[in-house]
Amino acid sequence: MNEAEMAAAGGEPPAQSGPDDLFNHFYTEVKQIEKRDSVLTSKQQIDRLLRPGSSYFNLNPFEVLQIDPEATDEELKKRFRALSILVHPDKNQDDPGRAQLAFEAVDKAYKNLLEPEQKKRAVDVIQAGKEYVEHNMKEKKKLLKKDGKPQFVEEDDPEMFRQAVYKQTMKLFAELEIKRKEREAKDMHERKRAREEEIETAEKAKREREWQKNFEETRDGRVDSWRSFQAGKGKAKKEKKPRSFLKPPKVKMEQRE
Repeated sequence: MNEAEMAAAGGEPPAQSGPDDLFNHFYTEVKQIEKRDSVLTSKQQIDRLLRPGSSYFNLNPFEVLQIDPEATDEELKKRFRALSILVHPDKNQDDPGRAQLAFEAVDKAYKNLLEPEQKKRAVDVIQAGKEYVEHNMKEKKKLLKKDGKPQFVEEDDPEMFRQAVYKQTMKLFAELEIKRKEREAKDMHERKRAREEEIETAEKAKREREWQKNFEETRDGRVDSWRSFQAGKGKAKKEKKPRSFLKPPKVKMEQRE
């Protein structure tokens, strides 16, 4: 919708709204959507939590529980109870396997939000997504102004702004998860290598101890053998007979008659 269409509709162009106003509108719509989705059936909630791409969608605990980041602890607790009962395997005997996975996603999201550090991290990611979209909007409007064009971008539409923030937030959560897995894999590799080196060092020390032990245990035998050898060698010297030389035969003198 362009400015003329907005004027015809009897309202001011969205471009006149500030980022904070847009963000407040965004959360107002989110709450409306949460209220609508909160009445989903058990099957629908399970489908939502296990939809394709859920491994990334469910990284946002607020998205899993369908609750506003500014919700109080009491509201969070009530929402968890309601949703966990809805997807609990006992309530979904016809599909206990998928219900269990959905319940685990809800339980994990709730526990994350109970941890102040984890909750702050999630809120920071959402705020970073909002700021990223707002920055892009400003940059686009600068270019439009430079070109002498109306400074209206699609994110001025509250619904488009909401979608942009949602997509960017999901992207940030995914990037953080990928980095976490990379760090985890690297740490695991380092621990494995350190363990292998530790085992090799221990085995080397064991071999050295065994060699030393064997050396000590056989030392007396080696000494006795050497002594016996030396004693036998000395005896052989004492019993050695003087060297005899071959004497030439005596020559008889021939007698003459």
